[in-house]
Amino acid sequence: MFVRAHRQAGNEVEVASLDGPNDGPASDAFQDFVGCTVHACGPARPNYFYSPQLDRWLESNRHRFDGVIVNGVWQYHGVAARKALSGHKPYVVFAHGMLDPYFKDRYPLKHLKKLVYWVLQEHRTLNQAQAVCFTSEEEKRVAAVGFPFASFRRVVVPYGTSGPSGDPALLKQTFLSSFPALEGKAYLLFLGRIHPKKGGDLLLEAFAQAAKPELSLVMAGPDDSGWGTELKAQALRLGIAHRIRWTGMLRGDSKWGALYGAEAFVLPSHQENFGIAVADALACGLIPLISNKVNIAPDVASDGAGLMEPDTVEGTVRLIERFQSLTPAERTIMQENALKCYQRRYALGNAAQEVYKALGLE
Repeated sequence: MFVRAHRQAGNEVEVASLDGPNDGPASDAFQDFVGCTVHACGPARPNYFYSPQLDRWLESNRHRFDGVIVNGVWQYHGVAARKALSGHKPYVVFAHGMLDPYFKDRYPLKHLKKLVYWVLQEHRTLNQAQAVCFTSEEEKRVAAVGFPFASFRRVVVPYGTSGPSGDPALLKQTFLSSFPALEGKAYLLFLGRIHPKKGGDLLLEAFAQAAKPELSLVMAGPDDSGWGTELKAQALRLGIAHRIRWTGMLRGDSKWGALYGAEAFVLPSHQENFGIAVADALACGLIPLISNKVNIAPDVASDGAGLMEPDTVEGTVRLIERFQSLTPAERTIMQENALKCYQRRYALGNAAQEVYKALGLE
């Protein structure tokens, strides 16, 4: 995302990856996709991802760059950036939700291990950064709860999305050509990983309780955790399996077509530091029905661009009921507000300018 934003702003961008020369982001296919040079500084050691190759590459190449973006915490690449860049070039760190107290509460034993690493390394990496970047005010507010020595500068740099391109009607038809059983049906759209964190079980229960009989549900996303089997069994128990379409991951025109064709987007997640799919929905003028654990939800709700409730069955029921109670005029206003919210807050071009500010390069 940042590669595209900065290239659109006229900047030269390169990526240093901890993958091996032929793996993942270092592969030729990925370089063609992002449109910039990717330097393979791996393979790195598992778990901590220690890589002396990254140390050497950063020290040898730091003079070529005005600033550096470090993506993520809790692994060696942040330490490598601090050692090579501190006092030489400004760098910012994107936490990507990894400092959210959700993980402390959900995985207390992992938190204890993180706390040791925080004391030894991570707090210094963040404190010496030009800024630590969060994608929403809520993520910024809750960051580093339970971690000592947190004196780093916090800034908000919202993620963006490039939005759809092409005729909405044609995009919808692209989606429906793959899933013709949805032709002429009104549906709510869940778009994200099939994972317990995303609240799919809440959605199924609430859909069974509150959704009108003529409304279908599209569950779109990869099932890497294998949780989909449990959710499908839940749908059978609830008597709604015939109203649900499981599409797997949607990409490109099919994804945008599913968004344009939906009545509303729904995500009752237990934790989202941002929620790219929410921004995608807004870019299509689609009303998002989201939990208060999606960190951009307060901003979306305050813009009158979507509905927000707690991440519970009861909260998700209220989301569906509130949406269904909207008059056609109210729905039109909220759809217009959704598009305005995207253009003002989450359009891709805004991100590059905010990163300039965070790096002190403006």
